[in-house]
Amino acid sequence: MQVQPYLFFDGRCEEAVSYYRRVLGAEITGMMRWKDMPNPQPGMIPPGSEEKVMHLAFKIGNTTVYGSDGRCLGKPNFQGFALTVEVPNEGEAERVFAALGDGGQIHMPLGKTFFSPRFGMVADRFGVSWMVLTTQP
Repeated sequence: MQVQPYLFFDGRCEEAVSYYRRVLGAEITGMMRWKDMPNPQPGMIPPGSEEKVMHLAFKIGNTTVYGSDGRCLGKPNFQGFALTVEVPNEGEAERVFAALGDGGQIHMPLGKTFFSPRFGMVADRFGVSWMVLTTQP
């Protein structure tokens, strides 16, 4: 069994994945646009969203994350969860945390904790919450 996150960016999926490519080295492994849906039923494709992303798969490290533009209403809502990025050293934690926080909101500044040399919580510019941590030596 495998559990994978599926993020609905409500019209900003390509922008988000481009951002994650730059910040986290994400790699797109598959994508389908709404216009590519075989035999769509009336009302299934949000009006004006034919070029938007219906389904996208991308990898960050060894993890596959799915994404979509969803209903394309322009108001993504990510609540009740966070994605965790575990990095090998403090320098990388500083870099990733700063990049994810650029245009976002810091919930807990990056700092030393009893369980990690560097740990912090941030919501990125799309509203996705992240926990960045460095593994213990």
